[in-house]
Amino acid sequence: MNEVREVNINVPKKAIVINKYAENGGGWIWCLGFIGAIIYYWQTASGFGEYFFGFLKALVWPAYMVYDLFKFLGVN
Repeated sequence: MNEVREVNINVPKKAIVINKYAENGGGWIWCLGFIGAIIYYWQTASGFGEYFFGFLKALVWPAYMVYDLFKFLGVN
């Protein structure tokens, strides 16, 4: 009728440990950079369009940083 079978799965205990904080390690760095970029771009803005594009630039600030770094290093 109803048989109960015992299943033995040999999984090492180290494989079960999951670090839930490892997936989003740099999120706070991006957030601080975003706030800093908004402050920088909005200080130089003089109209609505410049504020709007300053916000968009602040969203992708790492791309500007890497581009300027490559330009400084002379990478073609």
